[in-house]
Amino acid sequence: MKIVFEPLGNVADDTMAQLRERTGGVFKCPTAIRAGLTDLSLAYNPEREQYLSSTLLASLGNPEGAERVVGITEADLYVPRLNFVFGEADAGSGRAIVSLCRLRQEYYGLPRDEALFLQRAVKEIVHELGHTFGLRHCTSPTCVMHFSNSLADTDIKQVSFCNECRPRIIF
Repeated sequence: MKIVFEPLGNVADDTMAQLRERTGGVFKCPTAIRAGLTDLSLAYNPEREQYLSSTLLASLGNPEGAERVVGITEADLYVPRLNFVFGEADAGSGRAIVSLCRLRQEYYGLPRDEALFLQRAVKEIVHELGHTFGLRHCTSPTCVMHFSNSLADTDIKQVSFCNECRPRIIF
């Protein structure tokens, strides 16, 4: 398996490299970064001042062979009926998207914490990739597949799959 990362909009090269490296370490597989969409206006909802995640998810390149494609964006994402989402995945296509916006301490008026931010981002990427393998949300609050309704939920989770979820991932 190979995981391909695509920046959507303006995402710092260093951030992309860190996320690629850390996620590859979790899945123990090759990773790569390729160019993604730069103009996100097709997904922008001016009433909400957010971006529809499913539109951006559909804009990602097609996975080839055993690839998974993950879009990374600084844009604030939403889906109908929810105020925001950290990410979204499409199990059928092998694509996922993760927003970095609300994972940063600065979003909440708190001092910057780069280590915590990267930890949160990797957890959300691994979570969404888990969905691309057909995993559903887990009831264990420390499993990476547990649903995150808030940053507190994300912070409690580990970056790894629990003993019930891990065997269900087939490469």
